[in-house]
Amino acid sequence: MGIKGKAALAIVVLLFFLGSMWLQGSLDYQWDSCLKGYIQINSPRHLSNGSEADSDEDGAILEVCPGQKFQVSELLSHLLAAPAPTNDVLLQPYLASWDELIKFMEALGPMVGLISQEIEAKTSIIRDLTLREAGSSDEGEVGLALGLVSGTRAHGGGQEETEGSVAAPSSTYLSLRSMIHTELSRGLVDFQQMTESGCRTLLRLHRALLWLQVFLEKLGEGPVGGRLRSPSELCREAYQHTLAHHHSWFVRRAAEIAFIAMPERSFFYRLVCVTNQEEASVVLNRVVRAIGEVYDRTQGVLEEHGMLDLP
Repeated sequence: MGIKGKAALAIVVLLFFLGSMWLQGSLDYQWDSCLKGYIQINSPRHLSNGSEADSDEDGAILEVCPGQKFQVSELLSHLLAAPAPTNDVLLQPYLASWDELIKFMEALGPMVGLISQEIEAKTSIIRDLTLREAGSSDEGEVGLALGLVSGTRAHGGGQEETEGSVAAPSSTYLSLRSMIHTELSRGLVDFQQMTESGCRTLLRLHRALLWLQVFLEKLGEGPVGGRLRSPSELCREAYQHTLAHHHSWFVRRAAEIAFIAMPERSFFYRLVCVTNQEEASVVLNRVVRAIGEVYDRTQGVLEEHGMLDLP
């Protein structure tokens, strides 16, 4: 194997290692010291992904895009279902939104896909907590009777069960506020050292959601100086303004290497089932607005409880 081959192999191994640490807000911690109940019914066509906030121009129902795992229609449906009364966020549609975003990242190639693996591990932690709670109470049986389902990832109109099987969410993990109240009352949240509480885990997802929101927003923008900027450049810029603040210098450099392998803009058109930038802007702006609503609610609740800097 030549020098270039060895260098490439070293980079891949390095990125795999760093990908496993991507969302650990403990990166610098480790390296420097080191009611509505939610019923989500997936239908193969014409998902309910419009909202009253959508204008007549861009409020059309998005259809399933054949031949691929990521479905922007499913993502929008879950995002619109997440906001709840009392300025809360329902956890099932929130996690289902992440299921689609994970498939979005996996579609961008193996380098970015490494990041999605760590994000999926985070969603699994919260789902496991929900399953454990449901299994220790009679509420799980009531939830099953209502048809509440967790842990499914849709693939091109079908469904695939994720690890953890089907179970109903306990009311203690039904929403962001109920999870915070439960874990605080049980002393599960440590404000001084790292734990695998649902609150700490969701904070990591929350930070990553802002990165993707900013990236998709930039991807939906028109030409700058007569040209469309490359997705690689936009993703790197979005990262620098968001997740980079929570990562060490070493991880920031590795992330920028990963973004070099980002596909060209035409790939993203196919991914969201459009043919040009104008159409992409309409779809992406709808997704960005929906993410923004979920993000802002989550930010407010976490800030209210002093949880924006959990170790």
